[in-house]
Amino acid sequence: MSRAEEVLTRAEQIADEVLFPAALAVDRADRVPESHLDLLAREGFYGVAAPEHAGGLGTGDMGTASALVEVLASGCLATTFVWIQHHGPVIASTYSDRPGVTQRWLEPLARGERRGGIGLAGVRPGATRLRVREVDGAYILDGEVPWVTGWDMIDTVHVAAVDDDDVLHFLLVDAVEGPTLHARRLDLIAVHASRTVNLTFADHPVPADRLTGTQPYGDWAKNEASGSALNGLLALGVARRCCRMLDPDPFESELVACREALLTADAPDVPAARAAASDLALRASARLMVHTGSRSVLRDDHAQRLVREAAFLLVFGTRPAIREALLGRLAPRPA
Repeated sequence: MSRAEEVLTRAEQIADEVLFPAALAVDRADRVPESHLDLLAREGFYGVAAPEHAGGLGTGDMGTASALVEVLASGCLATTFVWIQHHGPVIASTYSDRPGVTQRWLEPLARGERRGGIGLAGVRPGATRLRVREVDGAYILDGEVPWVTGWDMIDTVHVAAVDDDDVLHFLLVDAVEGPTLHARRLDLIAVHASRTVNLTFADHPVPADRLTGTQPYGDWAKNEASGSALNGLLALGVARRCCRMLDPDPFESELVACREALLTADAPDVPAARAAASDLALRASARLMVHTGSRSVLRDDHAQRLVREAAFLLVFGTRPAIREALLGRLAPRPA
């Protein structure tokens, strides 16, 4: 058995024996259990995006990372939702060209000793941009980041902010509230235990050595416009669990096709692949709810949870092109 096969076999065991049996309780909880995140760290899953020499899994295959997302999401979307965003800081630390960043940050992040999230929504098109300026050897942040997951469960947020020259600065910010940093909890229809917040920065100082890199805003926005194919695997995780609960499973071939489309998508193809995955999760969860019957409206039934999670993933991490592709799929068919 290859290393990748070992990793996925273990992930399936965790999803089926640990995450899924607890998923309804987590759905009603204030936060994802620390024991879930500690288990993923012990198994090395916090280092899936890191090189082996830094404590990463060493599978050498991003297909393994994608499969991990789908498998773990089939067990508990809230847990996976917190875990997946950790890999933003891991990747940033891996490829940073700033002195000392990789040496200081990568290994603790890859081992899950430090846990991270991302704060990129404050510079996306349409947002009131999070601003940054350099003062006396530090970076000062002002403004809001409207979507940061894992608050009080993470140590570090990889934040993007833009300066007066329209250059993005990416910074590793301590995830600690104080006089200059405030978190406002969001009340979500699903994955509420992910503790997702809006962050407000008010003259918030960040040491200069926390900078992982810079990039012209226009270059970043162009490359970011299609969204992440990896997020589509969250929807396939929901669909995967629905398919396993349906007998017979009418979506097996479609699940395989959606997975292949996400794994092979170039940037222009990502919106259609993401839309197809979200659409599949919605239809599979709706079928499961109907198949289950009236008891599926009870909060202790998995079907209602999976329907809410599928609805949530229709709009999580969306972009205009994904939205248009989804609206096209959801439009009434001609008679």
